[in-house]
Amino acid sequence: MEVQNLTYYLQQARETAKQEEMEAKEIEPPQTTTTWNRETVPEVMKIVSTKVPQRDLISLLLVSPWLYRTLTSFPPLWMVLDFREMNKAGDRLIAATSLPRYQHVKQINLEFAQDIEDKHLEVLQSKCSVSLQKLESLNLNGCQKISDKGIEAITSTCSKLKVFSIYWNVRYVKTTFRLSFALQIDPKMQIFSVLWSLTCKLSFRVTDIGIKHLVENCKHIVDLNLSGCKTISDKALQIIAENHQDLESLNLTRCVKLTDGGLQQILSKCSSQQSLNLYALSSLTDKTYKKISSLPHLKFLDLCGAQNLSDEGLSCIARCKNIVSLNLSWCVRVTDVGVVAIAEGCTSLEFLSLFGIVGVKDRCLEVLSRFCSKTVTTLDVNGCVGIKRRSRDELLQLFPRLRCFKVHS
Repeated sequence: MEVQNLTYYLQQARETAKQEEMEAKEIEPPQTTTTWNRETVPEVMKIVSTKVPQRDLISLLLVSPWLYRTLTSFPPLWMVLDFREMNKAGDRLIAATSLPRYQHVKQINLEFAQDIEDKHLEVLQSKCSVSLQKLESLNLNGCQKISDKGIEAITSTCSKLKVFSIYWNVRYVKTTFRLSFALQIDPKMQIFSVLWSLTCKLSFRVTDIGIKHLVENCKHIVDLNLSGCKTISDKALQIIAENHQDLESLNLTRCVKLTDGGLQQILSKCSSQQSLNLYALSSLTDKTYKKISSLPHLKFLDLCGAQNLSDEGLSCIARCKNIVSLNLSWCVRVTDVGVVAIAEGCTSLEFLSLFGIVGVKDRCLEVLSRFCSKTVTTLDVNGCVGIKRRSRDELLQLFPRLRCFKVHS
């Protein structure tokens, strides 16, 4: 870090500290400059460092041995490890968790990090497990080389985990080809024939087995993101529903093997959910959508592409009075009836997308304005051919707080 940046941080912290002291004592600002001592500087540096990005914080350690000791002795500075989009992330993670200052880490972010594999998580399990005992949040989004084996290893060391995300884990582990042949001879016909057999063994990354390890090892999960994990089935949802009934947020985007049966178990047993993402699950039916009404705390709901959602199903969802964000893009069976029910039931609505729904008309917009004009800030009615085209000024007359007019491009 540049010296002037450090000086700037120190000046800002000193001014903040002086201002807080003056407000606490309710006195006039002193006319003379306060002299700092060796007791003051460490406290100021601790305040400053909490606002500094991780990379800059590491650079601060190189300024002097005294500053190194000051910062490393302050545990709150070392509770986050962020290797997002970094190369050699696996080796970096092992090296960091081997350091004493990271023995209280609570959050690890490996989103789209490179070179992170099962073998790195197994090393963490065997050599760095002490550093992970207080881990609460683990982000493995886009880590394509992590499989059930890695999930088992890492979750066995962090029983206090609350937030787990492994978005878009879709590649195959390996494709194995086995080629064999047999020679058949017909002595009467004197015909030779060759029989070939080809075996192709495909192995997916994270499956129901990995979710089983997660559920069994981590009993406190409240936020779970499995978006894009296309091999996850109803079996995984059954395990989640039976063990994580305090679940607050669940993202199942593009988990295409799921059916009404699996979702109904989640909706019946996990009634504390505040956020539910069912984006691009076109095979679900009203059996699932009607059951969403059993989530009284629901605030965020994404049903984009719910081709089988009817007005009847949407009317049941309208019983979730606390919904503030609702994505109904491409819910092609929905009409004014369903949207009017939402307007009348979800009066705290702030975000609504009706993109691409041809069955809605002007009436639903008028009812929305009547019940939700004071709350709606985002409204996308693009592609709704039944709704009269309005300028931004005309929409603002209906929804004065409107700030965003397009969700999809």
